[in-house]
Order: sequence, then C-alpha cells, then structure tokens
Amino acid sequence: MTRSVHSRSRAMRVAAALLATPVALSPILSTPAAAQWIVYDPTNYVQNVLSAARALQQINNQITSLQNEATMLINQARNLASLPYSSLQQLQQSVQRTQQLLSQAQRIAYDVQNIDQAFQTTYGNASMSASDQQLVTQARERWQNTVGGLQDAMRVQAGVIGNIDTNRTQMSALVGQSQGAPGALQAMQAGNQLLALQAQQLADLTAVVSANGRAQALADAERAAAAEQGREQRRRFLTPGSGYQAGNARMFSNSGN
Repeated sequence: MTRSVHSRSRAMRVAAALLATPVALSPILSTPAAAQWIVYDPTNYVQNVLSAARALQQINNQITSLQNEATMLINQARNLASLPYSSLQQLQQSVQRTQQLLSQAQRIAYDVQNIDQAFQTTYGNASMSASDQQLVTQARERWQNTVGGLQDAMRVQAGVIGNIDTNRTQMSALVGQSQGAPGALQAMQAGNQLLALQAQQLADLTAVVSANGRAQALADAERAAAAEQGREQRRRFLTPGSGYQAGNARMFSNSGN
C-alpha cells in the first residue's frame, strides 16, 4: 500500500515536470524569432566603400579646382598690378632742357616768318642803291648770324651730351624693372617707358641735326650773300666816273729842293 502511494506520487512528479518543461523552454524557443540578427553582405560593403571613395575624389577635385582658381586670381592681380617706377619726369626734364636750348637761338630763330624776312633783307640781292657803309653793315650782320648759329649748335650738342648720363641711368633702371616685373602689365609699362626713352633720345638727335643744319645753312647763306655783294662792289669799282680815278702819286716829298 505504501509502495503504491510512493509510486503514484513519483509518477505525478514526473508528469508535472513534463508539463512544466514546455513552459520553461518556451522563452528559449521564442528568442530567435524575436531577436534581429546583423547580416554581413560583402557586395553591399564593397559598393559602400566605392561610393565613399568617389565622394572623397569629388571633394579632392573641388579642392584642386578652388586652389587653381585662387592661383589664377593671384596671377591676374599680379598681371594687373601697375609698375611702381616711372621715368616720365626725368624724360620730360631732358626734353625741356633741349627745347630751352633751341628756343634760345640767337638772331635768326627757328621761325619761318623770321627766316623769310632775313633772306629778303640781309641775305637778299645786294642793293645797287645801298651805300658802301650799308653793304659793310649787312656783311657784318651776316657774319654775326653765322657765328651765332655755330654757337647755338654747339650749345645744343653740349645739352644733348649732358642728357646721356641721365638716359643711361633711366635705361638701367627700366631694364631692371622689366626683368623683375612679376606681372604682364608691369613688364608692358616698363617696355613703354623704354620706348619713351628712345623717343626722347631721337628728339635730342633731331635737335642736334637741326642745330647743325641751321649753322651750316647760315654759313652757306653768308657765302652766297658775300659773293653777290662782291659782284656789286666790283661793279661799282669798275663803273666809270664813280669808280676808281687814276691820278698822280708822289712817293717822296720835294722838301729838299
């Protein structure tokens, strides 16, 4: 009797344990359905890496483009920068000195009306009615004009020689500015100033040639007028009555007789 009771109670405990087993295992069985597992997809990973690389390359390209634009702007600023050196004042002073020497021409100046008037009077044909004293006065005036023209030519030459040192200094400075110019505009402006220097030198050369030509022309005009005046004086000398009259000449006095 007692044994059957023990057997029955053991069977009931086993049955209770079997009934309780599904309840205890149910959380374990239900966990995979409720949890979210992380799945590794190699293809998707590679695509993500390539997309990130392309984005990084685009950013690098944009940075390079911005750097190039900044460099271009810097170069444009350099090309537009003005030359900080100017030789205009020195060149103008050289031209003014030469012009001042030309304006100080003696007697017959560089004036068309003045020249025409002088060649109608002083350098014209010798007047047959002019006195000998008037002929001598005109000859002396022509000689003074020639001497004055020669002096003016030498003064202009001296002034141009004085400009050579200034021109040498300016040329050296402008060449240095041109070679060291960081931008196109500065190099162009230095080149323009070099052309201005050459123009000033050509102006000096023109002044020297003009002064020498004036002096030579005055000398030639004086010779031509002197030849004309000589013919007139010879005519007067050979004209009967008013020319040379022969007479008796006494070389020794007769005080001893």
